[in-house]
Amino acid sequence: MKNAIAIILLIFVFFSANAQQAKDSAVPPPTKPLKLHHAEPLYIDLIRDLGARKGEKEINVGFGMADEKNYTSYTGFAEYEFAVADRLGLEVEVPFEICQGQQRDDSGSFDMPENRLEGLKVATQYTFWVSEKYQTSMAVGYIQEFELSCFSDLSHKGKLFEGTLYNPIFIAAKRLTPHIHTLLYTGPLIEQKFETNEWNTSAEVNVNLHYVFTNGNFVGLETNMEFSEEKPSIVFRPQAKVQFSDRVSLGLAVGVPATERSNHGLSAMTRLIWVP
Repeated sequence: MKNAIAIILLIFVFFSANAQQAKDSAVPPPTKPLKLHHAEPLYIDLIRDLGARKGEKEINVGFGMADEKNYTSYTGFAEYEFAVADRLGLEVEVPFEICQGQQRDDSGSFDMPENRLEGLKVATQYTFWVSEKYQTSMAVGYIQEFELSCFSDLSHKGKLFEGTLYNPIFIAAKRLTPHIHTLLYTGPLIEQKFETNEWNTSAEVNVNLHYVFTNGNFVGLETNMEFSEEKPSIVFRPQAKVQFSDRVSLGLAVGVPATERSNHGLSAMTRLIWVP
């Protein structure tokens, strides 16, 4: 009798365990939100991938050189971007600029910016729409940049910040085909100078067209346009990105001005992209 009871208990435990296992296997794993891959421009990049998923992060380091006619500008930046939640990205960036004089104008002098750590830039971006049917993603974002005073002002006047930039943005990207990607990045740029309380407003419109290869590399054209009280500024930036692995990519962009606004000449920049 005892053996029969033991056998019945073993059978009961066996079927209960299998039933629980079947129940657990029937529960589908949590699904990740839809994310479409869009080619990201190299010069004015996104705060985070469109449709980014929680936990994604990226480190970018870049260097550039620009011919400003009367001097040469060497620029660089380091930025860290991460997704704190699904489709919500944050970014912190520190840019710098070093200038080297080349020549003087007819008056014997020219206005050359001083070497400086340009400031601190913090930004956020939220992808509010991702459509697999239309192969389209849309996002809104906001960039706040605090402009640091040049090194001489810091030592003589003690001012840490000389101004700030307010920059709300709208982004729309569409994949026309699996290989041809388009992206629009636009928004007003509002600058405030603390000492004079002067305000300057302009509008940025950046239009991008890229051809993406199956291995993740791309070639394309980024067009940066700025409209203000002065003449419009338009710069074409042909560019290419080479992906060495899933974690490391290198981008190169060349700037070709299409307008005669100010004294901007040819420029070039590189961007190293690392996914930790």
